[in-house]
Amino acid sequence: MDVPALVLVLAGLLVMYGPVYVELSRTIWSSDEQGHGPIIFAVSLWLLYGARHELAELRVSAAPISGFALLLFSALLFAVGKSQDIWIFTIGSQIGVLGGLALLFKGWQGLRKIWFPLFFLLFMVPLPEALVAAVTAPLKSAVSAVASALLYHLGYPVGRSGVTLTVGQYQLLVADACAGLNSMFTLEALGMLYMNLMKYTSVARNVSLAVALVPIAFVANICRVMILVLVTYYFGDAAGQGFVHGFAGMVLFMLALGFMLVVDKLLGYFFKAERGQAA
Repeated sequence: MDVPALVLVLAGLLVMYGPVYVELSRTIWSSDEQGHGPIIFAVSLWLLYGARHELAELRVSAAPISGFALLLFSALLFAVGKSQDIWIFTIGSQIGVLGGLALLFKGWQGLRKIWFPLFFLLFMVPLPEALVAAVTAPLKSAVSAVASALLYHLGYPVGRSGVTLTVGQYQLLVADACAGLNSMFTLEALGMLYMNLMKYTSVARNVSLAVALVPIAFVANICRVMILVLVTYYFGDAAGQGFVHGFAGMVLFMLALGFMLVVDKLLGYFFKAERGQAA
């Protein structure tokens, strides 16, 4: 792709999706549940930028029919999502747009070069509210039950009523951000990025680690809730709902990363540690 064509493509993407990201920053991305969106977006851009030289060096035939078909479908998806305020369509359409552009300029080999950055963008697409609500409720209940049971057995005066925990004179409501589907979705994205950076060639190892990320996220969420309960118990409600509440989110990801590295180390004893080149 020459410079004028590249500038034209970037300008088109900016006009099409620039207002969308401005609106995202004011609405969805400002919530605890979707606060990971900017990080996912930034990482995807970084991965795409890292693949620029490999794309430039490709000397292959374009796939205009497939590219235009994918672009047309994605444009229709964007139009429907924008007009009906359906975020999953509006944001998800950019994956098809970028994929269609890759097919137009670099063919199927070019699309294979950037498949992971495009796949990674899926993790910033807001999940349907009905799905989130259906999965989050039992997840919060399970996290609350395990966290309260562990603290009680450790000798703390903890009680539970649904997803409300009582410790001493304080009551804490386990929020969606603390134990919901979105936090697991974000941690799954972290694991996928880790596997991509490690470049393991063993499919069985990658699949095993991806599956293990679900219970890892569950355990990390339990630890986060327990930390908030203990902070509230020792330092009061203001401390539990203040800076420490936000810091507990960072602790969640650090714990999850630590658990993931331990599991990956254990998997290394069963699977070959061969690594390939970046896709």
